[in-house]
Amino acid sequence: MQRINNATFLLALIIFISNYGMQAQNVLSPAELLQLQRARTVQMHPDGKQLLYTVYKPRTPNEAPGGSHAEYRVMDVSTRQSKALFSDQLKGRAPHWSPNGKHLAFKKRTKGHYQIFVLAENSDEAIQVTHQENGVNTFQWHPNGKGFAYLSSTPSSDKEKELKKRGYDFITFEENIKNDRLFLIELDEAFMQTAIHQLTETGNVWDFNFDQKGKQLAYSATDQKLIDQRYMFRKIHVYDLEAGKRKRVLNNVGKLGNYCFSPDGKHLAYTGALNINDHAVSQLYKVSLANGETSNLTPSNYRGHISWCAWKNNKEIAYLAHEGVYPKLFTTSIKNEKRKLMLDAAKEGIIFSAPVYSAGFDSFAFSGSTPRDQSNIYHWDGQSAPVKISSLNPQLAQTKLGKQEIIKFSARDGMRIEGLLIKPVDYQEGKRYPLIVYVHGGPESHHSNGWLSGYSTPGQVMAGKGYLVAYFNYRASTGYGVDFAMQGFKDPAGKEFDDLADGIDYLVENYGADKDRVGMAGGSYGGYASAWFATYYTDYIRAAAVFVGITNVISKKGTTDIAYEELYVHSGDPLEKQWEMNLKRSPVYHAHKSKTATLIYGGAADPRIHPSQSLELYRRMKMNRHPAVRLVQYPGEGHGNRKQVGRIDVLYRQIAWMDWYVKDLKDLDGPMPPLDISDQYGLDWEY
Repeated sequence: MQRINNATFLLALIIFISNYGMQAQNVLSPAELLQLQRARTVQMHPDGKQLLYTVYKPRTPNEAPGGSHAEYRVMDVSTRQSKALFSDQLKGRAPHWSPNGKHLAFKKRTKGHYQIFVLAENSDEAIQVTHQENGVNTFQWHPNGKGFAYLSSTPSSDKEKELKKRGYDFITFEENIKNDRLFLIELDEAFMQTAIHQLTETGNVWDFNFDQKGKQLAYSATDQKLIDQRYMFRKIHVYDLEAGKRKRVLNNVGKLGNYCFSPDGKHLAYTGALNINDHAVSQLYKVSLANGETSNLTPSNYRGHISWCAWKNNKEIAYLAHEGVYPKLFTTSIKNEKRKLMLDAAKEGIIFSAPVYSAGFDSFAFSGSTPRDQSNIYHWDGQSAPVKISSLNPQLAQTKLGKQEIIKFSARDGMRIEGLLIKPVDYQEGKRYPLIVYVHGGPESHHSNGWLSGYSTPGQVMAGKGYLVAYFNYRASTGYGVDFAMQGFKDPAGKEFDDLADGIDYLVENYGADKDRVGMAGGSYGGYASAWFATYYTDYIRAAAVFVGITNVISKKGTTDIAYEELYVHSGDPLEKQWEMNLKRSPVYHAHKSKTATLIYGGAADPRIHPSQSLELYRRMKMNRHPAVRLVQYPGEGHGNRKQVGRIDVLYRQIAWMDWYVKDLKDLDGPMPPLDISDQYGLDWEY
């Protein structure tokens, strides 16, 4: 009997060890994170029975450098069966059904430019509709289905082409910009051109929308095609198509979201900033097109941000709002401004995007994520719970992930701060863990309680390696109202980053974070935070990863492509009134104090945070004999890496840096992590 018990015990022990080993290996690996797919909705068929959507498939390490592959798909909503929309030969882009749902328009590259093509009902032969010299950028069907509005860039003159050919194509900075003009093309029943009209002669048009009857066209425009002007100075114009002239320019101010006509064409709704200093789209407005009277329909003292709107009918507007770590979909009455909650992410457990919808506003689709699922497509009938209708990344269901939860704490001045925490896989109360803090950019952004892991913020990978991972919605984040967002106005690296320090203290005291093993990483403004903690708050973190980050506030103002945006929504005053404050809020000013291992990396062609920002911090640290600083730049990349090769390197390099200095507590005066990490990329070597 004893022998049987011993044998049984031994067998059970073998099974336990085997299962434990399998589970320990079944965490999310960096390679698996890099291959996760994501989806985006494109258009719901007018009858609500079919859906166009896009699946983005990351390139493998061995493919030619580039962004993710985009595959357009069409799905039968009831059966959830989908298929590729275009053949490999057709290679269409930006598909859209006609207003009656019978025809499909799309863009296709021909002779070096994109033009509009149409696949008519019951036809396999695509008809080319436009022959614009510089091609078509964006387009929309005319509501009558017999034409399109589209944008096309102003072509170069023959003289300009000849000068370029002869090598005289000098750069005149922010001058001689080729703006986008707005065109209207009319077609016959066979989709052949009958007339073409250029609706704008001056300025740059960014986007546009028809009213439902095709009598009016709203468009946003600025003087020049500059990203800074897009951010801060777009004005909504309303064009009377019957009269053939612009009839009104709206008085919208600051940042602008989307806009749309009421079904009867009498009103326009739009989302936008509260004022010129509001750093994000936050409000819902309604404009009477008869007299231009504008009403703000946002609840007073609203503790949230409204980012998107659409008309449910002539009396109600639907809008998407973000309240803390959850989005919500509401309707509001234009008569009494009474709002009703349609869909609540906190209840459904899905962080959803702005929906696409049917003509009857009774069938919806959106992309969504959860703490355990990066991206899928959901269908919603407007009443019952949303239903997941795609199956991307099914492997995540079998992956052991860290538990994600909402955390809240009081900052040093009593302000309540919210965030999200991913616990290490197999987290145990009372045990000490290394901590990594991922800081969002903007700061006009926030973390929602969905999937948080990406190539530069690999939270679940780090949780699988035994880290606590924190994402704080520090002051100046969106989702908590304009007053909360304005806490960073004229105060860079002030209360914003103090909140991060207080959050670290909170996690040390309450969740087992090891105060001697803390790392921080972030991009853009999050890179600014990481550089600030590598210098000013150096006692808080042992390692920092500064991705496309601000390091010198003064020189950043003169090298960024969004200088007016920075002035109006962040600085508030010109540089000459803030020299000393800007200097002292710059990580380079405090670089000599650093006791933090600092990895600095980013795109070598970044127009937003110029690559010289990275070089300045690196040089100040090196000149102060810092023993653990490294600068890596990615050729051809801008503000964030688009190509898979740079994403692969960022992910593996950051993990190696954090493991070396945070998890393993390697001496800062010793060797740095290996510079060449290419053996981790997953390459098929052929040399």
